[in-house]
Amino acid sequence: MSHDNYANNPLVHRDRRLSKSTSAWVRSFSSEDLKPLIVCRGPIRMEAMDVYQEMGITHYGILLSEKDSIVYANALAPELRKLTDSTRVHRVPDYTGASKEERVERIHQIIQIALDNGYDSIFAGYGFMAEDDEFVGAIEQAGLKFIGPCAATQAGAGKKDEAKRTALSVNVSVTPGIDNVTAKTLVKKHPSRDKLLALIKSHALECDQEAVKKADSLEDLADLVLYASYAKGIDLFSIEELCAQVQEEVTGMLKKFPQSRVRLKAIGGGGGKGQRLLGASLLNEKNATDAMIAKEAAEAPALVREILNEVKANGIGDNKNVLVELNIEQTRHNEIQLLGNGEWCIALGGRDCSLQMHEQKLLEVSVTQEGLLAAIEAAKTAGRTAEVKALESDLGVLKRMEEESERFGKAVGLDSASTFECIVDRDRHYFMEVNTRIQVEHRVTELCYALKFANPEDENDFFVVESLVEAMALLARHKKRVPKPQRFVRFNAAVEARLNATDASLSPHAGGMIRYWSKPIDGEIRDDQGISMVNPDTNLFMKYKVAGAYDSNIALLLTKGNDRLDSYEKMSEVLRATTLRGSDLATNLEFHYGLVNWFLGRNVMAKPTTRFVVPYLTLVGTLKEVANKIDPVYAFLQMKRHYQKLITDLYASDPETGAKEAKNISTLLDRKGTLITRPIERLLGDPHLLSGWLSMNTKNFRIDNGKVVWLRNPVGVLNETYEYLHMNHRPHKPAAEIIWGHDNELLQQALRFSRTIREKFGLARDEYHTLHEILQKEEPQGGFDAETWQQIRSAHFGYEAGLEMLGMLFMIGQQTRFWDLKVEKDLEITIPEYLHDPELQARMKKVLVPPPATKADEIVAVCGGMYYGQEAPGMPPFVYEGMHFDKGQPLYIIEVMKMFNKVYAPFSGTIEKILMTGTDGTIVSKGQPLFKVSPDEKFVEVDATAVEKERRAITAEYLKAVL
Repeated sequence: MSHDNYANNPLVHRDRRLSKSTSAWVRSFSSEDLKPLIVCRGPIRMEAMDVYQEMGITHYGILLSEKDSIVYANALAPELRKLTDSTRVHRVPDYTGASKEERVERIHQIIQIALDNGYDSIFAGYGFMAEDDEFVGAIEQAGLKFIGPCAATQAGAGKKDEAKRTALSVNVSVTPGIDNVTAKTLVKKHPSRDKLLALIKSHALECDQEAVKKADSLEDLADLVLYASYAKGIDLFSIEELCAQVQEEVTGMLKKFPQSRVRLKAIGGGGGKGQRLLGASLLNEKNATDAMIAKEAAEAPALVREILNEVKANGIGDNKNVLVELNIEQTRHNEIQLLGNGEWCIALGGRDCSLQMHEQKLLEVSVTQEGLLAAIEAAKTAGRTAEVKALESDLGVLKRMEEESERFGKAVGLDSASTFECIVDRDRHYFMEVNTRIQVEHRVTELCYALKFANPEDENDFFVVESLVEAMALLARHKKRVPKPQRFVRFNAAVEARLNATDASLSPHAGGMIRYWSKPIDGEIRDDQGISMVNPDTNLFMKYKVAGAYDSNIALLLTKGNDRLDSYEKMSEVLRATTLRGSDLATNLEFHYGLVNWFLGRNVMAKPTTRFVVPYLTLVGTLKEVANKIDPVYAFLQMKRHYQKLITDLYASDPETGAKEAKNISTLLDRKGTLITRPIERLLGDPHLLSGWLSMNTKNFRIDNGKVVWLRNPVGVLNETYEYLHMNHRPHKPAAEIIWGHDNELLQQALRFSRTIREKFGLARDEYHTLHEILQKEEPQGGFDAETWQQIRSAHFGYEAGLEMLGMLFMIGQQTRFWDLKVEKDLEITIPEYLHDPELQARMKKVLVPPPATKADEIVAVCGGMYYGQEAPGMPPFVYEGMHFDKGQPLYIIEVMKMFNKVYAPFSGTIEKILMTGTDGTIVSKGQPLFKVSPDEKFVEVDATAVEKERRAITAEYLKAVL
């Protein structure tokens, strides 16, 4: 992991320890005597270790689980290499436990480890345990410090229902919905005050009698009764009764808000876990009938069970409350970083986390007042009035969110780092939840702001904190002594890409082995859990297994800049230069590269919504579908024949010369064969790379009457293509990864010639079409004599011949309507309606990642993970032997990285035999046969010859558009 300390900034110092040379006031905030136990995993564990060491904290320890996201096969983990004292590494089977009972057991085990080994505090990073009020309460009762919000704040802000009620009480805008469905369930079962009071007596519940007297409504009273029942560990209603109430509330919401979806959200969820959506079929239905609404609402009970299973709140005595909220469709996901000490609370700007899928964030960008003000001035200078208005609207929303977040933080007594999350709909925002922990993307904020803590008696007596992890430790150690800091700008923009173990369709892909990772480049900030560290004895890279027991994240890649464009360009360079190899390894590296370049080609200030990524992926799938039908080698051979015929026809009156010239052009093109086809094959082979390339070249061509017209010299475009693909000439790299030597020599000659002739005619890069027309004239131009002019024309023809093939890629973009997904002048993104089609989305997902090879009479596991054959314990199995199933019917559940994924039948048929012999929770691998089946329809073998014939015919049609 690399840390940027920005030594050139006079307020920032490299050593986090408060030295003897500083004032007594500054030294009084030393935290070297803190003794923390780190109970989290991944990049945040490494970051905490680094920060604590820099702070001078010497006595710290870590938990290590065999279910860590990254497993270091036959080697010491980087954490263990840093911690040479083995007594400070404490092994546990799992951080949170697989069940409620194991979770409680793990809490006590962790606390005992801390007490037995001299730790005085616990840091839980951004995992689930970091916002578990029961865990934090147990820590505090044991006399330990929790490096994070206290138990009272966790209870008041961490639970989504309580947070929403607090937000309403301090005039914070919230999403429309229902936050007390459990209370409604209990009231339906006991519909009077007397009956609710009788529950207290019959179950001997401990309720605050004053609060009971003051309860204004039956639902308020029911809440008090329920909280008392949780404390005693009993249930007052069944899961079935809860599910029925949720179904009723969903029905009401769908009727009240036509053409909308409803979101079900567990109060203890996070990171996308414990959330489901209902109502997809009604989004475009203007006149939904009661029957249609009832059909959608009928899905609620199954989803409630899934949610409660996912967040492990399905046990007796668990708080099973589920939020039923209106899903704001055209929404952005913005969040505000908060820091407080219980008395003051400060907002540290925002982050836009709208680029996400499966409720999992992918790319996060900073949103600060300073950054927006700079962007507004730049747009004004360029005369982009619609953009100015849109950015000013964002600035207003950001200011309101920061003000509301500070108000909320004070209301809940926030005494550490937390995140105030909102959904933004144009110029409106709605409070969603508070994450009472540090966020994965916290370093985006750190790169934009540092904190200056000044002596209230002397403003020149201060110290600076540039790490939120450090700030949390400082607050845990010194609490309310810590003065409210001032934030100051480090950079106007920062961006983070989450490098995840997912395939090209962004589905989880655990189990792969990392065998090589290139070193970070200048400007790259890589939080990679220490994976890039080499073996200290051999200096060789060591292999690491992506276990994926918790989440799919491998690393966090960050860049910063003077503005968002600068940070995006640097991120593109980082992704371009990153090489990651392994066996059975899939990551979203190419996805990120294509996406970042999509925004660079459009407008980095664009406003994507949380619904952007799936349509974007669908569009990328259509690129692959067409690209699969193009044969670049066949196209090159056909192009050679085209040129040979062109020359032969030109010399029809002199066949001998014609044959000679045809041979010359053939030889010339043969020299350029690999120069042209290698990058095209690479782009056709990866649709994410193709998406980025098409975006980058949006202004380099136009299509007139079905023909490609180049607006920039294709020689320059080819050179940039090699750079884009990281195949440009680098002498230390193997030939398989870069342009070949003879190809590079030819390309550089062509570039020098093209630049010279363009400058001779005083033309800009985007005036190639004018230059090309000049060079078509037989009459000498530009003052050249006839002989020189003919040599120039011949050289131009020779250097450019064959490069027309690049235009086939533009035709793929045209065929797939790639440019219909666009950024408007007001920064809103237009998504063509067809890209929202669920059937097309499902089909393109399979195009991006074809299902595992299977026999016609088998159904195999779609990915690796833990297999479940029923919806919840005690529920009937999804399928049984002899059962007929329909296409789209659920067959099983795969738990991957703590997310439950229901898998549906790809076709109709009958279960002949269940091959999956293990119990629920058994690990299966991708492609493992699960069921022997008899399909209703016979599978037809694909005729390879017919496929190749079709491929060549389509290639020939695309070639016509460029020749």
